[in-house]
Amino acid sequence: MSSNVPRKRVRKSPEARRAEIVEAAAGVALTEGLECVTLRRIAEELDVRPGLISHYFPSAEDLVAEAFSTAATGELDALLPANRSDGTPTQYLARYFALSAGEAYDDISRLWINARHLSRYRPLLRDRVAEQELASDDRLEALIRDGVGTGEFRTDDPRATAIQILVVLDGLGAHANTDRSNRPDVVTRMAVTTAERELGLPSGALDSAPALPDPTATAPSDDASPAAADGTPAPH
Repeated sequence: MSSNVPRKRVRKSPEARRAEIVEAAAGVALTEGLECVTLRRIAEELDVRPGLISHYFPSAEDLVAEAFSTAATGELDALLPANRSDGTPTQYLARYFALSAGEAYDDISRLWINARHLSRYRPLLRDRVAEQELASDDRLEALIRDGVGTGEFRTDDPRATAIQILVVLDGLGAHANTDRSNRPDVVTRMAVTTAERELGLPSGALDSAPALPDPTATAPSDDASPAAADGTPAPH
């Protein structure tokens, strides 16, 4: 016998609802572009009325800026975590280059291209782009300073070195929309080569550093095979 008792509707707190909206907007920004982050599009994504989105974000410009910041912060935390207790500065720098050069980060590279273009016409987004650029500078500089402190890196100006590396990475990322299958290895490794040169590392030092876990990798399930359970890396 079916019950006539209506199902209780779960109401989310304002904080949880706002976070859900921003997360959905960041996902759309990454996969479709910031131009597609509209109040109606995010309402469709969450299967809610557009009025609910506008309650939290009266202006689409606010939501676009928040979506970019959330996506960019998530990328930065994955590439260069603030807490680096699991390895050496050299290992974290090596993983940074390995992850930022992978196809998995093409979406975020495209997002940065998109944001920098749109920021010419959108002051709020322009401010967020500047904030995220500064955050990247600060995070990489902090890693380099740690490496100088441990004696792994040698540079008189960690800030300038960090910016040099990021400028090269930005230049390489600008080609995320083009075919790079024929790119020479010397070009692909430009950022790594710059880092090794500016930090006083021997050529190949960042390629041979012991690997750290990929923070974006999916954790093994309970029914994983014994080979995976004993720490053997999964095939890529």
